[in-house]
Amino acid sequence: MGFITTIKEDIAAVKHNDPAAQNGFVIFLSYPGLHAKWMHTPEHWLWNHGARSLARIVSQVTRFFTGVEIHPAAQLGRRLFIDHAMGVVIGETTIVGDDCTLYQGVTLGGTGNEVGKRHPTLGNNVTVGSGAKVLGNITIGDNVRIGGNSVVVKDVPSDSTVVGVPGRVVRRNGCRVMAESFDAKLHRESLPDPVEEASRLNREGIAGNARRIHELEQQVAELTALVNELAGKHDENGA
Repeated sequence: MGFITTIKEDIAAVKHNDPAAQNGFVIFLSYPGLHAKWMHTPEHWLWNHGARSLARIVSQVTRFFTGVEIHPAAQLGRRLFIDHAMGVVIGETTIVGDDCTLYQGVTLGGTGNEVGKRHPTLGNNVTVGSGAKVLGNITIGDNVRIGGNSVVVKDVPSDSTVVGVPGRVVRRNGCRVMAESFDAKLHRESLPDPVEEASRLNREGIAGNARRIHELEQQVAELTALVNELAGKHDENGA
């Protein structure tokens, strides 16, 4: 795909995703996230053709002017929208799919000194909220939404919404996700959250007590009616 076509696609993506966007000329001049993405194209080319030192130098110049640090080796999909841009970091082995949106302060990074693939892979149509951290060699499925300031360290299935520290799936396929079980072995979508589980156990206990109280009230009412009936019969016999 030609560079001009890429620019047109990216500007159209901004118009689609940003309600504050103006005309294409203003977008072209005033969106540093686009500038960082466009500069990544020659940087990535230099990296793949052996000029890695030059690629790194150019990427740092881009970082200085845009506030976005993208490693030249990272693989970016089409129509990536980096909104507000400042503070975004995309690591060396990161793979980003098509139609993704990253907000300010997002980190797609590693978790230590691992070798090989050590950064996340994002599917298509992924949105990562402000300040969120997606760390390690994990896979984020298609159509995933990651809430602001979340810390995601495990794979996320497609069509999910993730929030919290550590990140946990709260919606999947449009439905709210409750814990599969109180057995920690069954927490497949996120790290265990003992506070959330304790709160859920308390709510279950309160609901159970309310049901039991209702049953006891019904039994008391039935016994009262029976006592009144027997008392009435006794009065009739005594008379």
